[in-house]
Amino acid sequence: MKRARRGRQGFILVLRASFEVTGYYLARTVQADFAAVVTRVVDALGKEGFGVLTDIDIAATMKAKLGVEFRAYRILGACNPFMAHKALSIEDKIGVMLPCNVIVQQAGEYVEVAAVDPAASIGRVGNPALEEAAAAVRAALLRVVETF
Repeated sequence: MKRARRGRQGFILVLRASFEVTGYYLARTVQADFAAVVTRVVDALGKEGFGVLTDIDIAATMKAKLGVEFRAYRILGACNPFMAHKALSIEDKIGVMLPCNVIVQQAGEYVEVAAVDPAASIGRVGNPALEEAAAAVRAALLRVVETF
């Protein structure tokens, strides 16, 4: 099914979209322009109350540090202050799992957007009081990934 959506960067034509939920991440693959997808993801994160604290360009880092070519790959470190405050108030060491990472990577002619599944990682903490907060973060990140 073809869908076109107009964003700030113009049109993103979605010719193919697939969705995947695994044991530790949520992902969607689309056929679209890489830079437009990054912009769209950052906007979607903002609508969910997340700020992007870090933006690591893996391709540029690999080129600068190792002299090797690497596909377009960005790691966005996203944090929702309200949700982070709630989680840190329950479990003070939860900060080792912050911020939530969202990746955008070129996958051949497609672009993949994937986000950490906080519900999967929170289960390892062993504090049932965090489950509600993790579910809320998961739902927000799922909406971001489902933007396409």
